[in-house]
Parts: sequence; C-alpha cells; structure tokens
Amino acid sequence: MGSVEKYFELVDQNQQQFIETLREVVAIPSVSCDASRRGDVVRMGEWLQARWEAAGAVCKRVEPGKQDLHGVELDLPPVILGQYGNDPAKKTVLVYGHYDVQPALLEDGWDTDPFTLVETDDRLIGRGSTDDKGPVLGWLLCVETHKQAGIEMPVNLKFCWEGMEESGSEGLDAIIEAEADKWFKGTDVVCISDNYWLGTKKPCLTHGLRGVSYFHLQVEGPGADLHSGVFGGTVHEPMVDLVHLLAKLVDNSGRIQVPGIYDQVMPVSDAEERTYEGLEFSHTALASDLKRDIIIHAEERDTLKHRWRFPTLSIHGVEGAFYAPGDKTVIPARVRGKFSLRTVPNMEPEKVAQLVKRYLQDEFAKLGSKNKMTVIETHAGRWWYSSPNHPNFVAGSRATEKVYGVKPDLTREGGSIPVTLTFEENLGVNVLLLPMGAADDGAHSINEKIDKRNYIQGIKLLGAYLHEVAATDMTA
Repeated sequence: MGSVEKYFELVDQNQQQFIETLREVVAIPSVSCDASRRGDVVRMGEWLQARWEAAGAVCKRVEPGKQDLHGVELDLPPVILGQYGNDPAKKTVLVYGHYDVQPALLEDGWDTDPFTLVETDDRLIGRGSTDDKGPVLGWLLCVETHKQAGIEMPVNLKFCWEGMEESGSEGLDAIIEAEADKWFKGTDVVCISDNYWLGTKKPCLTHGLRGVSYFHLQVEGPGADLHSGVFGGTVHEPMVDLVHLLAKLVDNSGRIQVPGIYDQVMPVSDAEERTYEGLEFSHTALASDLKRDIIIHAEERDTLKHRWRFPTLSIHGVEGAFYAPGDKTVIPARVRGKFSLRTVPNMEPEKVAQLVKRYLQDEFAKLGSKNKMTVIETHAGRWWYSSPNHPNFVAGSRATEKVYGVKPDLTREGGSIPVTLTFEENLGVNVLLLPMGAADDGAHSINEKIDKRNYIQGIKLLGAYLHEVAATDMTA
C-alpha cells in the first residue's frame, strides 16, 4: 500500500475523532466583530498554536496591534505563524486560514445552538464548520494523521492563521509584508481553503476573484431637513438628484452605463470559453436558491461570466433618508448613496474611479441642480487571476481526481479574498484556492454546515495535494 493510500485509510478510521475535534472548536464562539467575544477569539488562536506545537510544529505568535471597535480599544487577535518541517530538499507549501467566525444567535433563526455542533446523517451543523474552522482543522489533522501513520510529510508546511478575517483582516497585510523575506522566505507555493464548490456534488479549483471598488455618492442641499408641504417644488431636493444619478449607473439588464468601463476588460478567449463546458451549474438550481426566478441571462454560461469575469455594479443603500416604518414628509438635507463596482482583469482601480467620478459629474451637471454633489471612493481592492495550467493547479487537480475520481471544475468567484493577492504580490509565488465546502453550506447564514463527505474527503484532499506538490515540477 502506498503512503497516500495508507493516509486515506487512516483518515477513514479516524472519522468520528475528527468530527469530535470539529465539535470542540465550534464550541469556541470566536466572533471577531463582537468586543465581548474577543477573549474567545484569542482562546481559539491559542488552541491552534498549542495543538500545532504538540504535533511538532514551530510556532510564532504575532500581535497585530490595537483596534477601536465601536469606541472600545481592544488588542487585535494574534496571527499564528508556524512551520512543520524544514528539509531543504523538500518543497515548501504555505497555507492560510482564519479561526474567527461570523456572529450567530439562536434567535437569528438557527434550528439549534450555533456553537454546539449538531451531527445528522450527512451534515455537521454549527458556526464556523465550513467557514473556516473545518478547513483549518483539515491541515492540522492531515499532519497529525501522517505522524500517526508513520508517513513522512512530503513537503515542508508553513501556515498563517488569523483571527480577523470576518472583520476586514485588520493588521494582516502589514504582517505578511514584514515576514515575506523572513518567516515566509523559501515558500514555493501557497494554498488557501476558504471558498466553496460551484455546486454540491463536484469539486473545483478556483483561479480567479473579482476586485471591488466602493463608492459613496453624496448630495447636499439645505442646511437642515425641510417640510415637503412648505418647500416641495420650490427647492432642488438632494434625494431627487441622488435617485436620478443612481438610476444612471446601471440598466435593468445589469449593464454598467459608465462610458469606457468595459474598455479594460480582458476579452474572452476560445480557451476560456471551453472552461464553461460541463460545469456543475444550472439556472434551475440557482432559481431554487433564490426562491424566485429573477435571473437576467438566458444561458448558464452567460450568468457565470457575469458572476466571474465581467464587471458589475450594485446599488446597496441610501444613508440620510427616512427609512423607518410609517410616513414622514421630510425633504432630507443631505443623502449619501452607496454602490460598488466589481472589477476584473485587466481593470485598474485608479482608472475605474476616474471614469466613475467623471461620469457622475457630467450627469449631475445635466440636472442643472444648485445642490452640491461629491463622489467618495472608500475602498479599492484589486482582482486576482491565475492560470489554471500552473503546476500548483495541476497538483491540485491531480489530488482532486485521486480523492473524488473526477476532474475538478475550474471556477472563478464573483467575490473577493484580498489576502490571496497580498500573498501573491509579497511572496512572488502562485496561489491556489482549494475549497473543501459545498455551495449550499450557508457560510455567514443560519444553520451553517459542512457535509460529512466534504469534511472527511476534504482532509484526504489536503493531504493528497501536498503529496502531488512534492511530485510536481513547480518550474514547468
């Protein structure tokens, strides 16, 4: 029996033990956005460090600094860096994950206590089970299982666990930049398991993420709110101007109306077109998830293209307007509309901001309003794209086929995982997104779960990937 097969066999034997370990960490309510839970977040980080050190890893606890959370000054949770193995003859893989979770209360609509893992026939339900405690545990259990089986680890493994991912990863970028030529030196490739399959049956590898540019569109008029019975029809109303401008940003088929915004978008190649064939995705399943068929596009591949590789613009809300129940005849003095634009290769955030601001200024001038209009860019995160033909992805694909018996879908995602780009730019190595969970896991939602199959097979996948990296020429 080969070493990988022996590892698989032991993972199967240890299934219940692995579930109990997940139960233990789900019980730690490491909610990073809640000041009252900060101690629990730190406790979760310390649990990981202690367990890794017991397995033989060398760890380094890095304190990112202070945080002002709603007027309360708190220590940021530690970033736990570590290394298992230091053989110069082996490749070195860096893995990343986060040990904090989203808030969760029974009264939010959970069927059970969110911080008590509930095991059903095929599901493991609890906050953090899929995002991201299950995958983070997967790497630890992979190492422990190799050790238990007497199998030598095929690579040197470095890791980076943070406790603020669900709250903006505050302090992490500075640590990665500072440690790029120190702790992370010698890294050959990076692997992140913090996203999900496209569907529920077929595994995937993810090689692209959209960026996001966020804007506030502010219109100011009188010095204070006005009575609509007295001033309606006699003044330029900020809310009317704002609604006009927001309506000019995107049409009802989802096409952005800002001139020049599509000029930087990378054309769809024939090779890319072929990647949309045979994916586990259907409009029927999507409409079911949405609880109503409100899908814009007729073809599944067009829906995926607009989710993954074309820019989109979404309007999120209006600040300063009346929104409470009941009726109020007020003309707001100042309103602020909020919208974001998801960017794709090869869009430059600076150019995007320039085009958006110029367009809104031109449209506002057409209104002939005496109000004041301001466009503020509050965030500009870049997109990330990697070739699925890179040896790191080849290793991931082979590992997936070995565990699941099928070639993985090659996917991109509409959202953003900023740390992906941070690692790539600072370390100068390839990053692979290797998801463990399925599309219906409900990360961030009520009744978050990970399927037992995904958890146990995912632990096999992470181990198989490390063996494939060891056997693959990363310079090819």
